[in-house]
Amino acid sequence: MHAGAEMDVQKELDTRGLNCPLPILKAKKALADMNSGDVLKVVATDPGSMRDFQAFARQTGNELVEQTSANDEFVHYLRRR
Repeated sequence: MHAGAEMDVQKELDTRGLNCPLPILKAKKALADMNSGDVLKVVATDPGSMRDFQAFARQTGNELVEQTSANDEFVHYLRRR
């Protein structure tokens, strides 16, 4: 999937201004309420979130579909396992 492609997102989280580990904790909580295969979009301003979400996906088995960054914002798409 390339950047700019419309992804079917079931839930969006705005974690701008929050630092690690808050974006991850909020994503974890949101994913718990979602169905398998649902996509969660997380918008963050913490540069460390790029690495954090990669580790989170590995540890939890949720798929990190895509990560993009623009204008000091980092967008993560996670598909619930």
